[in-house]
Amino acid sequence: MPRYLVYDVFTDTPFGGNQLAVFPEAEKLPQDKLQKIAREFNFSETTFVYPPGNPAHTAKVRIFTPTMEVPFAGHPTIGTAVALHALGKPEQMVLELGVGPIAAAVTGNVARFTTARPLEILAEPTTELVAECLSLAIGDIRLHRHAPVQASLGLPFVLAELSDREALSSAMPVTDAFRRGAMLYPGGLDFAIFCYTRAGSKVDARMFAPLDNIPEDPATGSAAAALAAFLAQEEGRDITLDIRQGEDMGRPSRISATTGAGGVTISGAAVQTMEGRLLL
Repeated sequence: MPRYLVYDVFTDTPFGGNQLAVFPEAEKLPQDKLQKIAREFNFSETTFVYPPGNPAHTAKVRIFTPTMEVPFAGHPTIGTAVALHALGKPEQMVLELGVGPIAAAVTGNVARFTTARPLEILAEPTTELVAECLSLAIGDIRLHRHAPVQASLGLPFVLAELSDREALSSAMPVTDAFRRGAMLYPGGLDFAIFCYTRAGSKVDARMFAPLDNIPEDPATGSAAAALAAFLAQEEGRDITLDIRQGEDMGRPSRISATTGAGGVTISGAAVQTMEGRLLL
């Protein structure tokens, strides 16, 4: 009976942050059941941990949403690193993800990782489409700093700055509009939108991916990384963002994103809330 652990990620308080199921001995699982297991948990992601391909590394990690396997995601990387450290792995580790090896470090219940993957600008969706997806008026999309853009550091997101916190709170996904977006601008996720407001280093954000069975995500580290890389490129300087997400859905999360010569560093806390056995 394979063991699993459940962590709340990007929070140090149980029942906040983003839920993650971790299977630390995934080699014991039927490989054709991984997607069904992730769908059964129905968290935004579930991770399956294997022995590393390179013996110098710590572990191989596969990441599944309820509908697909993805090569990279932030909160699964943070949560899995904290879980592995609690199980006896060293503070410094290298995790083999679908995007390649990622170095991670854990101190207590806080983990950080740096991705050096180059920023990809995939498309520039229309303001009208993004507003329709979010049930907002066109004027609620702020264009002063940038128009909506689909960007990726391994997982694509539409990044859209909103006019104010009220617009952010009132955003509501419209599935049919997301379907049109996914047809026009295909990507690893189906037109996932990371919308935000910003005042200096403080960012309030929400992420919607209804076509991937994620009506709203409480904390999205991969989108935070893409946003930090994109804004740093736009401003021509390194930046640090203190991102608050999940507050509108009752699961407050805190993500730190910092750009530098080595890439984008994402950090945050994780706390275990459950463990159990899969009866397969």
